[in-house]
Amino acid sequence: MPEEKKEEEQPQETPSAAPESDGPSRPENLDAIKAELEEERKARAAVEAALAEKDTRIAELEARLGEADQNFASLDSQVAQLKEAHSQAVAKYLGVVRLANPAIPDDVIGGSTIGEIEASVQKATAIAAAVKADLEARAKEARVPAGAPARGEISIEGLSPREKIAAGIQQKGGTS
Repeated sequence: MPEEKKEEEQPQETPSAAPESDGPSRPENLDAIKAELEEERKARAAVEAALAEKDTRIAELEARLGEADQNFASLDSQVAQLKEAHSQAVAKYLGVVRLANPAIPDDVIGGSTIGEIEASVQKATAIAAAVKADLEARAKEARVPAGAPARGEISIEGLSPREKIAAGIQQKGGTS
């Protein structure tokens, strides 16, 4: 850049320092300046055209961005609706599963997805089966035969004669 300043300064100094009689050098300088000016105008026009092209492209991209924002807003709304519908469907499914499994307490069956609900039903069913098997095993251990126990003969030893007669009548189906 310092060299450019020297070149600019020299032409300025040359006309003021040069005598008026130096005519042939002036038109050459003038032609050079005109050519340089024309190049500068062309360069400026090219820059302005590039800027206009960039402004047009920016406007197009901003318009597309606006459309994309609208599309995203619409998609967000649709996603929210789908989430709400999904939540309602899962809640209804949970109610149906609870009704279909009355042997399992309602608070044991739960979940926020169908998979979680299915897993809780399987787990609760396994627990209920284990409890049932345990209760059945305990019931078998403490089983009492149905009906009255078989009666054996009454021991009459140590009874008075009157008590012996009453026991005999009772055994034969009479009343005492």
